[in-house]
Amino acid sequence: MFNKVIPVGVDCSSATLTSYVFAPTEDAFACELQPAVIIVPGGGYGHISPREGEPVALRLLADGYQAFVLDYSVAPAAYPQALRELALAVSTLRDRAGEFRVDPDRITVMGFSAGGHLAGLLGALWDDPWLADSVGAPPEAIRPDALCLGYPVVSSGAYAHRGSFERLTGGDAELTKKLSLEHMVGDGFPRAFLWHTAEDDKVPVQNSLLLARALADHGIGFSLHVYPHGTHGAALATARTAFKGCADHVQPQAQGWPEAFAAWERER
Repeated sequence: MFNKVIPVGVDCSSATLTSYVFAPTEDAFACELQPAVIIVPGGGYGHISPREGEPVALRLLADGYQAFVLDYSVAPAAYPQALRELALAVSTLRDRAGEFRVDPDRITVMGFSAGGHLAGLLGALWDDPWLADSVGAPPEAIRPDALCLGYPVVSSGAYAHRGSFERLTGGDAELTKKLSLEHMVGDGFPRAFLWHTAEDDKVPVQNSLLLARALADHGIGFSLHVYPHGTHGAALATARTAFKGCADHVQPQAQGWPEAFAAWERER
């Protein structure tokens, strides 16, 4: 494995993409291109959760993925700063796919909580010319091939995580309404793997249910997994990624989501 920090800042921002990549030696068998996952940790657009970054990357690396963690701009930076950074990250990875032994047609963007909202924004807006133009790439270069969203912030309506939208939009009510993902799904939205816990009291499970319904309404493939127990921010749902030893984050039933994602992604 080798780590490399790749600048993906826009307008002088300090955003980076850190690689967790299998680097085959001369006698290694697995030299073919591998699928990639860009991980977008959560943090309510106010900070970046480390529990949803490197530990997830290492798990995905062990499962056969080249993994990358995005460190993006948060408040006081506002929309669309972080979205442009994510778009540039996808474009950069696709452009440098050979360097990182990545299959450019199998790039998943995986977001947690507010990071799931950011990933969903890219899924909804990748074909909007202003976004691609803003990072100097064609729309096809910034399109995720798939999304994986863990307990994502989706709706700005009745089930909203208000703090995320307030930090993202600076309290702009009209923009907050516009950025409700369930109303942004179109025919070009990528297929998606969604997982949530039914007991989530910060970002209610209805967020994933609303997005799943929107995907179904547009005929877009998705897989939805709702686990019965666990509070918000479970990450890998193991003791190692539990917030300060939070017992409610350790959920054996939810620990299977990485395998379920990998099986779904490989079905293509």
